[in-house]
Amino acid sequence: MKRKLRMGMIGGGQGAFIGAIHRSAALMDGQIELIAGALSHDPQIAVESGHDLYLEEERIYRDYETMLNREAALPVDRRIDFVSIVTPNYVHFDPAMMALDKGFHVVIEKPMTFSLDEAYQLKQKLDATGLSLMLTHTYSGYPMVKQAKQMVKSGSLGKIRKVYVEYPQGWLSRLSELEGNAQAAWRTDPSRSGKSGCMGDIGTHAAHLAEYITGAKITHLCADLNIMVQGRLLDDDGNVLLRFDNGATGVLMASQVAAGEENPLKIRIYGEDGGLEWAQQEPNTLIYKLLDQPIQLLRAGGGYLSSYAKHNFRTPGGHPEGYIEAFANLYRNFALTLQSKLEGQTPSAESLDFPGVEDGIRGMNFIDKVVASAQSDMKWTTF
Repeated sequence: MKRKLRMGMIGGGQGAFIGAIHRSAALMDGQIELIAGALSHDPQIAVESGHDLYLEEERIYRDYETMLNREAALPVDRRIDFVSIVTPNYVHFDPAMMALDKGFHVVIEKPMTFSLDEAYQLKQKLDATGLSLMLTHTYSGYPMVKQAKQMVKSGSLGKIRKVYVEYPQGWLSRLSELEGNAQAAWRTDPSRSGKSGCMGDIGTHAAHLAEYITGAKITHLCADLNIMVQGRLLDDDGNVLLRFDNGATGVLMASQVAAGEENPLKIRIYGEDGGLEWAQQEPNTLIYKLLDQPIQLLRAGGGYLSSYAKHNFRTPGGHPEGYIEAFANLYRNFALTLQSKLEGQTPSAESLDFPGVEDGIRGMNFIDKVVASAQSDMKWTTF
């Protein structure tokens, strides 16, 4: 008999940005319930956050080690099934490894780890345990992104030739990390964020989206990274030329100093016969451009869309679905996959369509190679 999956959360308490997004998304479809949490590295905030969420007193933990140890000691019908790790980058690897050691599946924020070496270790642990990991590359959860992927796969554009993907933001146009902005403080700190700022934070999203939709892998890149705000320690702007394993070329731009911009992630893909265009700030629309034909607007909710798109929208056409719903699609697919496995069944292809550990390794490799390329005098760096 199916049941709700029991989730424990690490991080995401009072003052956190992404934790509330994860909780809203995880609970949206009634497949998951939050029953335990170690919601902050500050014990007092962890306890207060647990009370805010009405968790049972004995399931409010002051640190993730205690949570994972005590949950593992509970009977199978009471313990958590998986953890959602929504901490800064430097606190991804250790709780993920410990969770897997204790037999819990893992959902984790991107970038997956602090370093590429940690990413490979995490994959080895997953292979050894047979457990599942989902990486929350949110934008792959949008129905019209999934439609674009299926159209490329079916040959609707012909052989892919060109990819343009851009992610401009403006929120770091000033030295916000020294002005009390906690989100800016850890993202621009090499000891907490890693070797890249902008490219690690949003450039990885752009690179993943390009590979996800096209089904092609980046093989070479040529990167230019910049620190535009004086006094900042990590890149806040960058441009990358791309080569893919199918012969296509591409351009990736990511910037957090594009003053006035919000989150206008956008991708354009062109093949021999036509192109596709999708923008995150108009997510229900996919623009389809065929050579010598009128432009077509494909809309979420349409009966003509692929099974992958239909599997991931909830409302009739014309009712906006956005960022939290895209997050929720990832959680629902992850939950449906785990439930199928618990029942000894094979998950559907649509349910299995969520980012995993291989995407996490690709993301960490992207960060490494972008930084190496930016520091090199050579034009191309092998991915």
